[in-house]
Amino acid sequence: MLVRYRYRIDPTPAQRQALARAFGCARVVYNDALVERERAHVAGEKVSDTEVQRRVITLAKQTPERAWLGEVASVALVQACQDARRADRNWFDSLAGRRNGRRVGHPRFRTKHGRQSIRLTRNGFALHGTRLYVAKVGDLRARWSRPLPSVPSSVTVIRDPDGRYYASFVVERAPAPLPPVARSAGVDVGLAVFAAVAASDGTTELVPNPRYLRTAERRLARAQRALSRKRKGSANRAKACHRVAVAHRKVRDRRADHHHKLTLRLVRENQAIAVEDLAVAGLARTRLAKSVHDAGWAAFGRRLEDKAAQYGRRVVKVGRWEPTSQTCSGCGHRDGPKPLGVRTWACQACGAVHDRDLNAARNILKLLSPPGRRRRKRLWSRCQPASDGGSRRRSRNPPRRRVITSRGAAGIPGVHAGEEVKAPALSPPPAALTRSGSTISAWPACASRSRWPAGPGSSTPAPATAPPSP
Repeated sequence: MLVRYRYRIDPTPAQRQALARAFGCARVVYNDALVERERAHVAGEKVSDTEVQRRVITLAKQTPERAWLGEVASVALVQACQDARRADRNWFDSLAGRRNGRRVGHPRFRTKHGRQSIRLTRNGFALHGTRLYVAKVGDLRARWSRPLPSVPSSVTVIRDPDGRYYASFVVERAPAPLPPVARSAGVDVGLAVFAAVAASDGTTELVPNPRYLRTAERRLARAQRALSRKRKGSANRAKACHRVAVAHRKVRDRRADHHHKLTLRLVRENQAIAVEDLAVAGLARTRLAKSVHDAGWAAFGRRLEDKAAQYGRRVVKVGRWEPTSQTCSGCGHRDGPKPLGVRTWACQACGAVHDRDLNAARNILKLLSPPGRRRRKRLWSRCQPASDGGSRRRSRNPPRRRVITSRGAAGIPGVHAGEEVKAPALSPPPAALTRSGSTISAWPACASRSRWPAGPGSSTPAPATAPPSP
């Protein structure tokens, strides 16, 4: 399993200047590569990746305008050129419909403001005892909070807007399955309470919503007003920008710490966890956008899947169209939609009084192992997860339920030291469709469409296309 281990580094003033020079050169090469590809596309010229790299790095070093590119390690420049190639290819694949997921826009130029980073492969860095050697920068002092599990394949040196420097290593770590337990849980996320947990042993829990952004809003507003009064380009404005970045970093770290602790506790206590597959991007465009972003549902779901893959647990995603908040968890009567202001309601069929969030969590738990043939028809299970964590393009009427047992290993998110990232599949997909930069699991051929698989462990072959909604 590929994971990222991130550590704080403390460069000296001279090393900070060298890193700033490397950040700037990598940014210029990235922007030049985008310009060169756009010029070739407009002119109808077909250029290879090697030719683009030769023009923006090798030939550019021979010109007076770009002679200073030779002052930094060439490894960082080559990786920046590869980033531009990947961004340009993702855009074209999205336009042509060959890329799943949300539409990808035109690649944007990198700026000298905000987060800066360079990526180095094994020939651009080394570990000299307790020091991290970076080519043409020197030995950097690192704060080793924990040992590396294996030899790193690459490192990304990062400078955050708050002035902190980090070294993020990509390493291989073996999974550590936990002892199996007989407990399962259904989790319903929300805004009034962050998560309602209903377990198979009958216990329930309401996790309060900490609202870290709402708590720090006044302090953030005060720092932002002080920034707006400073003259652009002045030293006082730089100090005010630093204070704003520090305030945002504290909010971000508190939210991530809350997610990591909650997801790890859920994974340790339950063998299988069912969560609702919410359209967070769509909810973030409503009047509840600030609260949705403050809760961080998408990040919570990703961290839960990452930890489940690391510790041998199972995460099941229930379709977003399941009426979990409208159905009585006692008798199964569907009571109809209810406004968000209704937090408790009584079932018209059996008279039971339910808490809105706990009732939804119990219904999600029931969908973890749905009885009956009708539920099996509504199950959409992937035989093997894709190596890049992607999935097939959904139809206009998506299936109601999707099972995810592990994640891919193509994109590696920048997380805290030792946290799990996308894990590779245990075995390759049965029929893989390979494209530029990713692999998608293909549905195996099926002779009869009248029988759908009951789950990942079923011996019945999967359908050639996703089953339609009932």
